[in-house]
Amino acid sequence: MIVVNSVQTLRRLIQTHRDMGHRIGFVPTMGNLHTGHLSLVQTAKQHADIIVVSIFVNPTQFGPNEDFDSYPRTFEQDRVLLEQEGADIVFAPEVKEVYPHWPNLTKVQVAELGNNHCGASRPGHFDGVTTVVSKLFNMVQPDCAVFGQKDFQQLAILRRMTSDLNFDIEIIGAPIVREDNGLAMSSRNGYLSTEQKQQASFIYQTLGWMKQQIANGERDYRSLEQAASQRLAEHNFKPDYVHIARQDNLEMAQDGDQELVILVAAFMDKVRLIDNITIDI
Repeated sequence: MIVVNSVQTLRRLIQTHRDMGHRIGFVPTMGNLHTGHLSLVQTAKQHADIIVVSIFVNPTQFGPNEDFDSYPRTFEQDRVLLEQEGADIVFAPEVKEVYPHWPNLTKVQVAELGNNHCGASRPGHFDGVTTVVSKLFNMVQPDCAVFGQKDFQQLAILRRMTSDLNFDIEIIGAPIVREDNGLAMSSRNGYLSTEQKQQASFIYQTLGWMKQQIANGERDYRSLEQAASQRLAEHNFKPDYVHIARQDNLEMAQDGDQELVILVAAFMDKVRLIDNITIDI
């Protein structure tokens, strides 16, 4: 496995593999890797010959009161895990390599898909995501890229961005990887105590309860969202939102819609956790 820090070196390596007829797979990360990230590498290996993993804590997707400065940076541990997992190239640039002119004046925005759900709570977050991913796409120029379905909204936005900007890249969504108790794996789970991790599994239980209510015929989605928020509040969460939306465009679901996604964001103390579950009626 090779670790590179510059775009010039990365492109030279990628071109060497292209000349050999290799298909390039890409997994963007912010490091602090866990089993969920490694599953993305495993998925990429099923679709490509050479796997590039980026480790870059992107400043433009953090709000002014969020955890950019304290976000865990565990590069040496990440490097060992990626080598064990069979990644071929790790791209770990400095901020000035990704954003040579700071502040970055150019932004990529997928307007409507990024305005609601997490976008309403974290203004500018998805603009930061789409901007850095488009830059990374230009740097790596992969044939396919893998993203986790845990952030369902992000995946939908990146699919639309890739289509709208004519990137010749296959976007692959990988299933959510969960702890034994159902808690979706996340780098921010590291902020939780063992007891809090056990309590946090109630988010997944609530998603399952909502899915069962819909399967049983419940179609008053706004009331169901409100009931779920109340359940979370009674279990030491501060709900950010609980939304039942359409899978295709993330608009709020109405009776008659068939492909749904239930999206939840909630705080446990200061830690913001997200999760989702899909349901086809």
